Amino acid sequence: MALNGREYLISAGDHVATINEVGAGLHSYTFRGADVASSYAKDHLPPKAAGAVLVPWPNRLRGGRYRFDGVDYQLPLTEPAARNAIHGLARWARWTALAHEPQAVTLRHDIVPQTGYPFEVRVEVQYAIDAESGLMVTASATNSGTRRAPFGAGFHPYLSTQGAALADTVVKLPAAERLVVDDVQVPVGLKSVDRTPYDLRDGKKLKNLRMDDGFTGLETPSGRGVAEVHGKAGGARMWFDETFPYLQVFTPEELADGVPAVAIEPMTCAPDAFNSGDGLIVLEPGTTWSGSWGLQPI
Repeated sequence: MALNGREYLISAGDHVATINEVGAGLHSYTFRGADVASSYAKDHLPPKAAGAVLVPWPNRLRGGRYRFDGVDYQLPLTEPAARNAIHGLARWARWTALAHEPQAVTLRHDIVPQTGYPFEVRVEVQYAIDAESGLMVTASATNSGTRRAPFGAGFHPYLSTQGAALADTVVKLPAAERLVVDDVQVPVGLKSVDRTPYDLRDGKKLKNLRMDDGFTGLETPSGRGVAEVHGKAGGARMWFDETFPYLQVFTPEELADGVPAVAIEPMTCAPDAFNSGDGLIVLEPGTTWSGSWGLQPI
């Protein structure tokens, strides 16, 4: 079996996507054979969390520690150098396919009670392709246990620059505020993007700007926000609904095989939300959260 488990292919018209069994991650999404979401070789693990589903928290928890309902918890430190717990508990699990049709696949994972997270949460993610509107991702999380559970969700797609170098790539981001972080990438405040290089609301070339930054204050007219990445040859548009009030943007010079990419990660909460409470979802027993986002070619 491949490193990433079974691969589920879905397609409609000129749109084709593949999703991994391990982590339920988006492995690739192309339109007319060109990347919309940047991909990587099938015999490699996802580089830099490419395509990952980030539950029950996205991004980082400081020291892997948090306090919830009067109890202190310690999670394994999955970012050892910075001593953080990063990107949740489901990235390396085999998800169960509930349905696989030509245009859609739905996968489920039960987060079982464990050291540092003694809660029961069932997560489902559906990837669906439409010949006109592109890729849509719909996620839900249900507290299947008997106690309240802290929860957050995020996704880690890399948008293709269509062959452009990062310096020549245009990024448009509907964000009015940037999260200020400390030396271990955990937020310590907010700052307006006005009159700073991080004001990307009208779209501009990255030039020498490189980011691993969180943003909020997102514009969501009619209940949706839109971000874009493109070069001269085209690019990708991401939309996200109001359940994702935070975006993390990461601009590696190389994602895989020497190719740059721009990660735009929709998140329900800020990094370290289990401690700060910023955007934290508390799932009561039997209750469900759901949200959607998607990608389209430009």
